[in-house]
Amino acid sequence: MKIQFWSIGKNNEPYIRNGVEDFSKRIRRYYPVQWEIIPVPKNSASMNPQEQKKQESKIVLDKTGKDDFLIALDENGKEMDSVQLASFIQTRANESVKQIIFLIGGAFGLDDTVLKRADFCWSLSKLTFPHQLVRLILAEQIYRACTIQRNEKYHHS
Repeated sequence: MKIQFWSIGKNNEPYIRNGVEDFSKRIRRYYPVQWEIIPVPKNSASMNPQEQKKQESKIVLDKTGKDDFLIALDENGKEMDSVQLASFIQTRANESVKQIIFLIGGAFGLDDTVLKRADFCWSLSKLTFPHQLVRLILAEQIYRACTIQRNEKYHHS
């Protein structure tokens, strides 16, 4: 199973990039990993938030394959602890999912068309985080889930 991380927005700041690269390298011991930063539409400054979300959703939906397992990170999604996340990912692997995509929306969130296409909506927390920091938190949590699956020492329960 391949893990894709998609994020709408700007490239990572150096302090985020280093952490994301480190955890991505660690995850690669378990699953192939790829990051894609999807730029906001060029004329987004002149759009209202709804228009911007619609444009972003078109880009995301055009890139998503019918067999891709899409996980939309959304404040209204279901929360999981780290052990539940590990089990969730393992279940997808057991189901022979070829590619799982974790999608971080843009500044205004994800359009309903993406949320309806998503196979699962996940909330990292009830707290609000900067989008770049979400990338780092997400990478760390996926790495943590991998170590839980293998009963390795990183996670202390």
